[in-house]
Amino acid sequence: MTASAHAAPTAPAKFPRSLLRKPSDDAAARVFCFPYSGVGASMFNRWPRMIGDVEICPVQLPARENRFREAHYGTYQDLAKNLADELLPYLDRPAVFFGHCAGSLPAFETALRLAELGGPVPREVVVSAQVAPQDCPKDRFLDMTDEALGAELSELVVARGGEAHPTLIELTLHVLHQDLDANRVYHRPEPVRLPSAVTALTWSEDPEIEPAELTGWQEWSEQVTFTELPGAHYAFLNAPAELTRLLHSLALPGAPLPAVAVSSPAEGHH
Repeated sequence: MTASAHAAPTAPAKFPRSLLRKPSDDAAARVFCFPYSGVGASMFNRWPRMIGDVEICPVQLPARENRFREAHYGTYQDLAKNLADELLPYLDRPAVFFGHCAGSLPAFETALRLAELGGPVPREVVVSAQVAPQDCPKDRFLDMTDEALGAELSELVVARGGEAHPTLIELTLHVLHQDLDANRVYHRPEPVRLPSAVTALTWSEDPEIEPAELTGWQEWSEQVTFTELPGAHYAFLNAPAELTRLLHSLALPGAPLPAVAVSSPAEGHH
């Protein structure tokens, strides 16, 4: 089932809180970007708004950033039910889901939920540095102390160009614990075939996961591609040209790549 198999409902005038900003009606295709554990959609603040005619649409999760007053989503499956309903109106054109590390899992679950509903699905789900559902849970954060987690969060904040204020780290640590609880209980032992194609990414300088650990994704789609990109674990934060070109080619196969792979970073509400 492809994004064109069934018509998506008309997009509402007011866009859902699960999106950082209202998608453009002028985009030829969309890439929905899912944040990973402990953070929100602002992790994509160095990404462009457009890659040529392909729009970048950061997904925002409850209990963080501009949604910090909302209750946590619970499990990835619960989150996917909500996201599928809210993203469905915006699948009226080719779409790709992208997630890095644990962000790959709600991206995958949302695509699976959309398939169960019988409506449009993304043409591709891109899972970066993440093992397949039958091999979960696997995340080095799961066994870390609060002190170690705080150090990791500080590193991430600095990598994103911010300052690691203790209050910010404390608030983020609370959300991270809840997200890790969702990760800890996630496991799908029986693979089913997702209608979408899957691209499983690894990074050449990422010591956290080996390419062989991603091979389990071949059980989840008839079309699975394994690709290695240059860079370390957090390289994706800067929207490297190799990644943006890949996402463009997956969203609009055969379309010429834009002369400049990325435009200036976009701003959304926080």
